[in-house]
Amino acid sequence: MPSRPTTQIPTIYHRRIGEIVVTALSDGAIERTHEMMRDVPEDEGRRLLAKAFRDRFLLSINAFLIWSGDRLILVETGSGDYLGPEAGRLLSNLGHAGIDPAAIDTILLTHMHPDHSAGLADMKTAKANFPNAELVVHENEPRHWFDDAAMARGTEREKKLMFQQAREQCAPYRDRMVTFKDGEVAPGITAIPCQGHTPGHTAFLIESAGESLLIWGDTVHMPEVQVPRPEVTMVVDTDPAMAEASRRRIFDMAASERLLVTGMHLHYPGFGHVAREGDAYRFVPEAWRQQL
Repeated sequence: MPSRPTTQIPTIYHRRIGEIVVTALSDGAIERTHEMMRDVPEDEGRRLLAKAFRDRFLLSINAFLIWSGDRLILVETGSGDYLGPEAGRLLSNLGHAGIDPAAIDTILLTHMHPDHSAGLADMKTAKANFPNAELVVHENEPRHWFDDAAMARGTEREKKLMFQQAREQCAPYRDRMVTFKDGEVAPGITAIPCQGHTPGHTAFLIESAGESLLIWGDTVHMPEVQVPRPEVTMVVDTDPAMAEASRRRIFDMAASERLLVTGMHLHYPGFGHVAREGDAYRFVPEAWRQQL
């Protein structure tokens, strides 16, 4: 009898958007507690989880590889060795997808939190994991995370896991870091700033041959709670009121335009649509596709 399986098959999922192919890659998933959220009592948070047939506050971590023309673009780099053994799987899954990190020429970051940027470099050697890639990020991100005064105002955890992490991880890319405000950041990819979660938090709209996909970054962290209750913010939001306003704007855009969306903390592979439900919203996962 074959050995009983103990691990999942590597998570790789391809989705065609016109002439562009987007590959969803999982960096893993980590369990969190109710304390990660503001503005919702724990019993209400657990009621919303139970309504979605879930019993844990599970934070999925996704990244996306974009094949656009002759460009190979990676959106986010995962969490490296910063968030424990249940995460940090991105490099391994790139290998399972047959991708040499040296082949990636552009890295887009929605922001510089550790579950998005801590896979830029090897934590032990400080060498770039993507030796030929240009790093592209909103101008407010390095402005904030490299600001000593802002760092001094943070908690000890924030200083180490956010400010210091961002500086360490970006160091090998400092001479090839490009910043933007908005607009086109790569062929077929438009940056849509949606600040609040961080000062430079950005969504990316991919458009090709009449089709589109909105990669909305951290518009939600806990979809079972924040989609029906968009007023719920996170303890790591730098400006909670602005984060809520950005979330409502993105939800309204996605629902009004019937956009296909995905995000870094939607449960893998994360493609779907946002539907209005009264004064709130509902996330409708897209059916799995076998053919590109």
